[in-house]
Amino acid sequence: MPSALKPAAGASLSDWLQYLESIHATAIDMGLERVRDVAARMNLALPGVKFVVGGTNGKGSTCAMLEAILLAAGYKVGLYTSPHLIDFNERARVNGQIASDEALIEQFAAVEAARGDITLTYFEFTTLAILRLFSQSRLDAVVLEVGLGGRLDAVNIVDADCAVVTSVDLDHIDYLGDTREKIGFEKAHIYRAGRPAVCADPVPPQSLLDYVGQIGADLWLFGRDYNYSGDRQQWAYGGREQRRSALAYPALRGANQLLNASAALAALESVRDRLPVPQQAVRQGLLQASLPGRFQILPGQPTVILDVAHNPHAAAVLAQNLDNMGFHPYTYAVFGMLNDKDLAGVLAKLGSRIDHWFCAGLPGPRGGSGERLAERVAATLPAAPAGAEAPGVSACADPAQAFAAARERAGENDRIVVFGSFLTVASVLQSLGRKA
Repeated sequence: MPSALKPAAGASLSDWLQYLESIHATAIDMGLERVRDVAARMNLALPGVKFVVGGTNGKGSTCAMLEAILLAAGYKVGLYTSPHLIDFNERARVNGQIASDEALIEQFAAVEAARGDITLTYFEFTTLAILRLFSQSRLDAVVLEVGLGGRLDAVNIVDADCAVVTSVDLDHIDYLGDTREKIGFEKAHIYRAGRPAVCADPVPPQSLLDYVGQIGADLWLFGRDYNYSGDRQQWAYGGREQRRSALAYPALRGANQLLNASAALAALESVRDRLPVPQQAVRQGLLQASLPGRFQILPGQPTVILDVAHNPHAAAVLAQNLDNMGFHPYTYAVFGMLNDKDLAGVLAKLGSRIDHWFCAGLPGPRGGSGERLAERVAATLPAAPAGAEAPGVSACADPAQAFAAARERAGENDRIVVFGSFLTVASVLQSLGRKA
């Protein structure tokens, strides 16, 4: 695709984003050399304590909890996450406020001026812009979510004061490898020598442990260096030297959120000499942390659940969360999935819980038609148990149409699960006129 003309003065944020999509030959181009060169030209230096959070699943929730707790403690915090659900601006928050179009455009212009003839992908360019925004915002802490993998992700130009790997499972295998050992090796590279390296995966790959040993990072292992316990009313965190008890359950719903919350608390314990956090701030932050599209339940009937689960590990957690809900006569899926994802793995985790699949088409080169997805789902679903009715499968043009069809079919006591991709959840949110 030929490069668009550089945006003129007065260009809108959407003009800039369209331009950024055109200036590099491929959407994903793993490597740090180009992005490091441009960061050096910009003399980019981040203030405060730097948290870098990677992992297959759970990293967005962990980032949201870190941000909320630190804000509740009175610190000035920058949060960078990706991808966004509806508006690009969601990716950057300064002191809990989503970045304005004007602030982002100013940073885009600065990156464009600095890069010269170096081409950057959309993700690299926007990462540099948001890091520059943070560098100018007099922050006490920055929380950065890794986009893809770790070793070659643009966020890895930042030397973390504390790095967290939330989980290691199969996803993005074209880029990261097709085993947990290969993926663990990639993710471990966000760790730094002599600095806290939190691993929330209960069964970490040996490759991650080996890398930590090789560089001499300070490993905080779940189950060894920190843990959690809980009953129906409250839970407690136990770390190396810090214990936090009588905590309310996080506002973020789901079976894995205590694992994510305890990783966030381990990260905070590891830097407590620089960023002390009182108990009340932990309580308040856990209750205030929010993250759209992570087992998000919309008010009203039928029950509507939004979840960006798009790999087998996330689908297994979604299945567990569905099982923990009250009884619903029928469960309908509004399902849209990119064609490079592990469809069979996802269906194996969720197939028996869904009574009817409304398969939605998704745009872009990795998308496809609802008809094609419906064919694949019908061919891949595990066989129904003897005497049970096989789930129905329908094709729809897009997620909004699939959601409308599910709403029409569902009774008020039923539930609708919207999942499979960020694009699927975003489309349904937009069709409802909601902001993320």
